[in-house]
Amino acid sequence: MKRALIWLPLLLFLAFFGLFASGLLKPDNRIIASRLVGQPLPAFSLPAAASDRSALASTQFATGKPRLLNIFASWCIPCAAEAPQLMALKQAGVEIDAIAIRDARPDVDRFLARYGNPYTRIGLDARSAVQMALGSSGVPETFVIDGKGKILHQHVGDIREDDVAGILKIVRDAQ
Repeated sequence: MKRALIWLPLLLFLAFFGLFASGLLKPDNRIIASRLVGQPLPAFSLPAAASDRSALASTQFATGKPRLLNIFASWCIPCAAEAPQLMALKQAGVEIDAIAIRDARPDVDRFLARYGNPYTRIGLDARSAVQMALGSSGVPETFVIDGKGKILHQHVGDIREDDVAGILKIVRDAQ
């Protein structure tokens, strides 16, 4: 019996190490998906976030034409990285609106001047209230909204070059 007890600490250590290693090799999914996918946009009305773009309200999404709603911030590095892909989507005929999170108009203006402006309208969500109502977990994040104002798809993180075709297909299928 004493011989078996001598090996117990080693066995416990190996079991703990195995559990730890399995967590490193197969981590949990860290993406928090919005529960509003398949639901209508929550009601909101935001002031304009940029000098040359109008304000944004949820009622503007029920126009019969699908569009993107991009959540971004001027201080967000991945938001700058996705700018060329948003411009490519705009050039492909996708209408894009945006919500600037915890930002200021001069900062948004500088960001758009530097990285381009693919947006039709940009609302300012100074306290992230609309972002939270959408179930958005961070920036950047993009939602595909159908022509009736229903959320069809959520893309978490920056849109990369290989994501453009898939997002374009979702928008075109929604027409």
